[in-house]
Amino acid sequence: MTNYPSSRAGTQSSMNHRFSKEERLCSKRLIDSLFHNGSSFIMYPYRVVFLVIDERPHKAEAPAQVIISVPKRRYKHAVDRNLLKRRMRECYRLQKSKLYPFLQEHSLHLLIAFQYVGKEKLLSSYLYERMDGVLTKIIDELAKKYVEQTD
Repeated sequence: MTNYPSSRAGTQSSMNHRFSKEERLCSKRLIDSLFHNGSSFIMYPYRVVFLVIDERPHKAEAPAQVIISVPKRRYKHAVDRNLLKRRMRECYRLQKSKLYPFLQEHSLHLLIAFQYVGKEKLLSSYLYERMDGVLTKIIDELAKKYVEQTD
């Protein structure tokens, strides 16, 4: 079983574990751009689409903006879709601290779409482990593409 970071730790860490409005991807223009121009990969139970954009949206203070979706075709009941989205959001929220320092160090603004492709509702602990792998893979892909260009 995975140990989640304690949110009641005595001192506040340098990374804020909130998932604010600025971190949510809402712009139709940016969402269209993400799905038309972005790179994607599958790491079960996630399909991830990501895109680095040059201009940071005027409202976005966060280095990454995220959209989370669960298909209605596979999960007919809204309760099930909402449960999975809530679990995915929580996994991202607790682990985004791995991604943000890299993005800030290289002055990148990233758009990410997490799509759930699993056939059954999986436990939060498994989703947490897989989200760790997803974020590590995103960092590796960005490092290959952007860090080698600057050297």
